[in-house]
Amino acid sequence: MRFTDPVADMLARIRNAIQARHQKVDIPASKLKAEIARILKEEGYIANFKAVEEEGHRTLRIYLKYGNNNEAAISNVARVSRPGCRVYVRRSEIPRVLGGLGINILTTPRGVMTGRQARKEGLGGEVLCEVW
Repeated sequence: MRFTDPVADMLARIRNAIQARHQKVDIPASKLKAEIARILKEEGYIANFKAVEEEGHRTLRIYLKYGNNNEAAISNVARVSRPGCRVYVRRSEIPRVLGGLGINILTTPRGVMTGRQARKEGLGGEVLCEVW
């Protein structure tokens, strides 16, 4: 089954797994999704992730993170740039998510990074998603 927007599929799977209180979620792997997972881990939104090979298919296994009284580290994820409507920003236009409480993930000429990193390095790019 082919998806027109694999990143939106990844975010939906994470959102659904959190609502169902799962410990982990499996997602078809790609380099872009692995980079998004790396950023989510660095920023403390997920516990861990790893690439696994099952029946000839590469899968990204994401281990979700929950707090003391079982509340999820991710309260919401939103896709910003979609295949039908791409959203590009200059470094001065990078939006702050919830006044700095959340993060946005951008693809820049130097790879995938958070909005904060892109602003620091003076880069603009495509806003993939927001996480808070």
